Amino acid sequence: MYKIFFRLVFRRMDPERAHYLAFRWIRLAARIPVLRTFVAAALAPRHRALRTEAFGLRMHGPFGLAAGFDKNAVAIDGMTMLGFDHIEIGTVTGEPQPGNPKTRLFRLVADRALINRMGFNNEGSAAVAARLAARRPVFRTTVGVNIGKTKVVPESEAIGDYVLSTERLAGHADYLVVNVSSPNTPGLRSLQAVDQLRPLLTAVREAADRTVTHRRVPLLVKIAPDLADEDIDAVADLAVELGLDGIIATNTTIAREGLGLVSDPALVAETGGLSGAPLKARSLEVLRRLYARVGDRITLVGVGGIENAEDAWQRILAGATLVQGYSAFIYEGPFWSRAIHKGLAARLAVSPYATLAEAVGADTRKVTA
Repeated sequence: MYKIFFRLVFRRMDPERAHYLAFRWIRLAARIPVLRTFVAAALAPRHRALRTEAFGLRMHGPFGLAAGFDKNAVAIDGMTMLGFDHIEIGTVTGEPQPGNPKTRLFRLVADRALINRMGFNNEGSAAVAARLAARRPVFRTTVGVNIGKTKVVPESEAIGDYVLSTERLAGHADYLVVNVSSPNTPGLRSLQAVDQLRPLLTAVREAADRTVTHRRVPLLVKIAPDLADEDIDAVADLAVELGLDGIIATNTTIAREGLGLVSDPALVAETGGLSGAPLKARSLEVLRRLYARVGDRITLVGVGGIENAEDAWQRILAGATLVQGYSAFIYEGPFWSRAIHKGLAARLAVSPYATLAEAVGADTRKVTA
């Protein structure tokens, strides 16, 4: 039913306009008590076998919503209602910013992909912090907060900008993510270099500990799929050295060659980060490399090209404790999360593993043994 609706309605609309229209419907449904209860019962049934623990947090399952969908923390209950086990909001910057000029979001329907050059459009860390502080949750969920650099802040002042966001947001975050891998903020990806990443992550860790004294806020870093293998190893080693809680692999890619893209070449040539099915192979490759390097010392989150339960299961076997999605939600619709949970539970039931935790990294361990 949704696929027919997508073809007849959403596909004919500007992608960003369609996003905000669907977003409003989700938020509206979550505000109506009887309706949200009915929707959650239909779309978010819980599977006991999928219960997951990551960086000390207990979740109903491993499948979450990746950053980028809910930039301003306005639909946490709505997305939980649709079945996501954790919601990562953002990316949030120190100061509010409108993002890049429109048009800035493109669908590659034939490739089941998106290209975006949104540019971290968001209301800023102060506004998002105030919204999170005032929030009265309807559904229990885990909320991650993804922070990035304000565009007008020079690279030399990036650490201060991240620290500002940390001081405002850490107290409202179940976990915090340092995003240094979006291709749409000039100079941001250079912060992935270890010599720049070390002082940045150290400063954010210190700011989180200074701001939130009654608990330790888990800290993760999100990396790009375009890093060279030796740079992936360097980030993995740094994460272990600094005692990070996790690495998210991966963000969108600036690559176009070698991905088998069949969409209109003019569309493919649009600048921005590519997400969705074409990213699947590289994201899985990066995840396997990370797990082979860090093992169980750090929690890994797999994202990029996850379309179905088999994709999610392969990420878990490769080393991901948690998996996230976004782009496929546009194409699959509101029953997507339900289908992934059902499929994961079925795969776990026929696997040799008693729990999801036992399955994490099983395939990678076999290869490296």
